Parts: sequence; C-alpha cells; structure tokens
Amino acid sequence: MGKDKKKEEAVFLRKKITLLRAFSLLIGSMVGSGIFISPKGVLKNSGTVGFSLVVWFACGLLSMFGALCYAELGTRITKSGGHYIYILETLGPLPSFLFLWAEFFAIRPANSAVVSLAFGRYLLEPFFAPCAAPVPAVKLVSLLGYYAVLTLNSWSVSWSARLQTALSIVKLLALMLIIVPGMMLLAQGHTENFQDAFDKQSLVPDKLPLAFYAGMFAYSGWFQTSFVREELVRPERNIPLAVIVSVITVIVGYMLTNVSYYTALGTQDVLASPAVAVSFVQRACRSLISVVPVLVALSCFGTMNGGILTFSRTLFVASREGQWPPLFSMIHIRRHTPLPAVMLMFPLVTTMVCIGDIYHLMNFFSFSRWLFIGLATLGLIVHRCRHPELQSPFQVPLFIPVSFTIICLFTVAMSFYSDPVNISIGCTMVLSGFPVYYLVIHRQMSNRCRSLLYYVTQKLQLLLEVVQQEIKTY
Repeated sequence: MGKDKKKEEAVFLRKKITLLRAFSLLIGSMVGSGIFISPKGVLKNSGTVGFSLVVWFACGLLSMFGALCYAELGTRITKSGGHYIYILETLGPLPSFLFLWAEFFAIRPANSAVVSLAFGRYLLEPFFAPCAAPVPAVKLVSLLGYYAVLTLNSWSVSWSARLQTALSIVKLLALMLIIVPGMMLLAQGHTENFQDAFDKQSLVPDKLPLAFYAGMFAYSGWFQTSFVREELVRPERNIPLAVIVSVITVIVGYMLTNVSYYTALGTQDVLASPAVAVSFVQRACRSLISVVPVLVALSCFGTMNGGILTFSRTLFVASREGQWPPLFSMIHIRRHTPLPAVMLMFPLVTTMVCIGDIYHLMNFFSFSRWLFIGLATLGLIVHRCRHPELQSPFQVPLFIPVSFTIICLFTVAMSFYSDPVNISIGCTMVLSGFPVYYLVIHRQMSNRCRSLLYYVTQKLQLLLEVVQQEIKTY
C-alpha cells in the first residue's frame, strides 16, 4: 500500500506519448505554416515551377535521411532533449551549449514567431478579403494564439497531446481540401502553368540555399520525438516507425499540394500572394473560401503546440545536465509539467512577433538550425566510431548520416553568399555563446553568485509550485 502511494505521489514526466501520439506530434509539427507560406520562398529562390518541385522533393528526401539518423540516435541515447542531448553526448559540452544558446535566443523564438504570424494572417484573412489584413491585427491575434498554447502546455501534458492528435486530423483535412480541387483541375487539362517548367534562364544557383531553407522549414518537425524520448512508450519500436510513416505521408502530401497550387496559380500569382492557400481557394474553389483559412490557422496552432511541447523539454534536460539554471529542470507538483521551461519563451517570442517579418525571420534562424542538425548527425558518425560494441535496435546505412551531414553543412556555408546580412546575424548569435560558456559554465561560479542563484531559485520555486524531478526507480 505504501509503495503504491509513493508511486502515485512521485513527481516525474510520465510515459504518456504512445505511437499514435508520436505520429500525431510529428505530423502536427511538420504540417503547419510551412506548406502554406514556403511555396512562395521556394519558387522565388528556385526560379521556375519545375525546379521548385524538384526542391520540394529533395527537401523531403533530405528530411527522411535526417529523420532516419535521429531515429537511430533516439535508440542509442535514451535521454530527452533532441539536438541538444545528441550533440552533448557525442561532441561534448561546448558545442551543445552553443546550440542551447542559439536555440533559446534565435532558433526557437524566431521559428515560433513565424508560425504565430502565419496563424494570425490566415485566421484574419477571410474577414478582410480581398484586402490584406492589417499588420497590427495580425500580430495581436498571433500573440493571443501563442499565449493560448503556452497556457495549455503549462496545464497538462495529456491535454496538449490530445489536442495535437485532433489537430493532426485537421491538418490533413486542410491539405485534402487543396489537393482534391487541384487534382480535379489538372484532370480537366489545366496544365498551362507547367509550360517551360525547367527554364534554365530563370534558375539562380546562388539562391538555391534559401530555397532549401524555405522547403526544409516546411518539413521541419521530423525530429520532434527526440525531444520527448523519455516520455515515449516503447521508444525503440515507436520512434523509427513513427518517423518513417509520418515523413513519407508528408512528402506525398506536400508534392500533391504544390502541384495543386501551380495548377490553379501562375508563377506571378504565387509570388504576389501573402497567403498562397487563400489565393488558391479564390481561384479554384470559392465555396471553400471561409473554410480553408480557418483550417490552415488551426494547422499553425497545432505546430505552435508541438513546438512548445518539445522545446520545453530541451531546457528541462539542459538544466539537468548543469548547462542551464536548475529552476528549469523542475516540474509542477500537481500538473507534472515543466512549467518554468515552458514560460521562459514568453518574452522572446513576444518580441520577435512584434518586430519581425516572416521571411527574414526564416532565413535568420535557418542558418543556426541546420548547422546544429548537421553537427548532431556528425555526432552519430562519431558515436558509432567510439562505441562499435554498442548494438542499436535500429541502425541506418553509413552513407545516410554522411550524406545528410555534408549537405547540411554545405548549404549552411553557401547561405553566407545568398543572404549575408541575416546569416551573419545568426552566426554572430551563435559565436556570442563562447564567452558565456567560458565565464559561466567552464569556470566555477564564486560562492557569492552560487548563493544568490540558490536564493532566487528557492523563491521562484515556491512561487511557481515546482519541485525537482524525482528519479524513477520502479
């Protein structure tokens, strides 16, 4: 009886994410704002319809390579934390801290701001059509949506996971409402927008890295299960199965969606549209004009939910590893959610939504994201060499992590030429973590600073009603 009571009262992150929820988390994270805003960025930087479709397929294939690498990492390294914990375990504390620094100050808030802005734009679009929605109104609605998801993730892991499952169905429905009318138009012989699809004169090779950034942004989310590794039921089986099925599903859906876009819209129509899905519906199926924007907005809402659910785990694990203040490794005593880690993103995302622009923010954070994802898969190669005796239940051919790592790092290097301003800002953000690491992490804090940190942590712990996670021994 006493043992059962102790088990009931223990405070830790429960294993509540089943295969279905893992699949929903991946679908819900990948299918969001990207497929509804990235077509413009891919087309602008690839030059023609044909080359843009090639970029979309290549991004899907690259995402599958990355997902397979992360599936193996997830079976080799049993901790949550995603990119951070993989870099820490394979390449060491300095690269992992630099990732954490860039993720907190650049990657995650900028990514969340992009998705939030897409949510606000699509939700308001039906009310202001055919005019564009006012920017202040878009930003206000974007912030309200983000705050709602923030509150939900602070309240319950189960409810946020259930919402993710429901919104995954909504996302697929939104895609189907674009794919079906598009395929019907294509079957009727509307192929005029595919003429000269591979006109080489329109191709601008030095802009291709930005096209890949836009495409990979749409697919980003294939790594989300790695952030919640410790909360997955049967992770050795469910991680590989969930990533393979979900990525294939999204590749097929994205290719059909883009073909549908180009069947109804010409190149100039896509480039001029602030909301491609709305322009498509206005041209192809006006009866859905009030339905599709709402479904797209809900898709973005699901992506925000998945992003908060997983990023809070990164800060949680980093605190446990001693590279982030200890408060952020604590869990709410009743809700069993990492409340401090969830709330930390509030001020940064608010700032970026207020001052940011979707496409500039996308280029800004993509540099850092793909640099560290490339380093994580490089870490898989290093881990294999260091631990040849370790038999992983899931293992990919060596050429997959090698190819993925080379492509990621090459794209990152080329992007300096494509967009030097935003990429330089992102690089500076990463490098600024060096002095912080050596002053705060590498060197031991003085007793006075340690006492002050302990005092502040205690006060905030009482205010937020959080405690340190207990080690589960049963």
